[in-house]
Amino acid sequence: MLNKLLFKHIDCSPLVVFRIIFGLLCFLESVGAIFTGWIKRTMIDPEFTFNFIGFEFLQPLPGNWMYAYYLVMGIFGLGIMLGYKYRLSTLAFTIMWSATYFMQKASYNNHYYLLILLSGIMVFQPANVYASIDAKQNPKIKSLSVPRWTSLVFILQMFIVYTYASIAKIYPDWLDLTVPDLLMQAKKHYYIIGDIIQEKFVHYLIAYGGILYDGLIIPLLLFKPTRKWAFFMSIFFHMFNSIVFQVGIFPYLALGFSVFFFEPKTIQKLFLKKKPFYDEIEVKTPKNYKPILVLVSIYFLIQLALPLRQHVFPDNVLWTEEGHRLSWRMMLRSKTGTVTFTVVDKNNEGKRVVKLSNYLSKKQMRMAATKPDVIWQFAQRLKQEYAEKGMDVSVFVDSKVSVNGRPYQQFTDPEVDIAALPWEVFKHSSWILPSKLDK
Repeated sequence: MLNKLLFKHIDCSPLVVFRIIFGLLCFLESVGAIFTGWIKRTMIDPEFTFNFIGFEFLQPLPGNWMYAYYLVMGIFGLGIMLGYKYRLSTLAFTIMWSATYFMQKASYNNHYYLLILLSGIMVFQPANVYASIDAKQNPKIKSLSVPRWTSLVFILQMFIVYTYASIAKIYPDWLDLTVPDLLMQAKKHYYIIGDIIQEKFVHYLIAYGGILYDGLIIPLLLFKPTRKWAFFMSIFFHMFNSIVFQVGIFPYLALGFSVFFFEPKTIQKLFLKKKPFYDEIEVKTPKNYKPILVLVSIYFLIQLALPLRQHVFPDNVLWTEEGHRLSWRMMLRSKTGTVTFTVVDKNNEGKRVVKLSNYLSKKQMRMAATKPDVIWQFAQRLKQEYAEKGMDVSVFVDSKVSVNGRPYQQFTDPEVDIAALPWEVFKHSSWILPSKLDK
């Protein structure tokens, strides 16, 4: 039964079309970062970047070399799209994109993380068996069909993403429209739609429509009678997100996944009319497939477990941020803060308040007020800087944070020398003071 589910061959049209869409979007994401100024703002202008803890060895290339880096990454995206040196192109893009993701978190985005996962999955996909330069140069790899698992892995991955995104929205500040109100207030200046999206019915649509869409879209696409309506709903949902929230390629990538839900015959007729349709009934079970199944199962178990780790930490994840990343918690809160870093010389107890603008960009300063890992990293950097001057210092941090428009409350313990503490990956940071948020 499992063999038939996973290894029954189906027409390759959905996978081939998705490869073309995916490669094009990888190219646009890479090149777009150059022309929109994202690389300059994020990688070049800041004095230093806040990398993911443990990835300190990943640093932006000096000077303007990050432009070349992204250009090369874009070329690999074109390689994916054209099916040229497909495996190499996909693997290289995955490695390069992952490196840029882990070397900075000032522009953390769930969609960037998703792109790592998807490009990693694409490495193992036989997506170049048709309509590719590889198949033209090497006819031996040409095929009209692929095993069914090639579609199922994407469906399962997106089911996990959407389901956790839906569940995360079911909390008081989202349900009572506090968060949608705050999100839309920040878009008041938008031309034409700025006033429209301030209307209460739009906020209800965002709040409850978001929960229902994320929670139901995969089942609705899988169910044939509702498939077309779900697809049209997806177009509206993702175009709204693209225009209002400006989340890069994700809306178009999400629409691209629709090819795996429609019948392969439909996709073939729409996009690959000259391709013969594969309609044989054939199950090809590869040798030694069980170890592969074990590895794939472990991967998806990790995907299921990562968003749950927030419940291992005490207090509310909205406050502590512990377990927030890699958990599909998308645009769920509005968080602001104020912070003062004070350096104290241990020898003469001389104090100095750090002027953050001498070190950080505006975006980094906002992070240094509200995100514990960034607070800790900046404290470590200050300690290191003063150590290079021959001074042994303590770093005290006085941070006050507001979550979803609530009054500011003390976030960090101002009496704790944060620079003297190790970073605890699997433990709650005790210098984060308890919140007064309703759990």
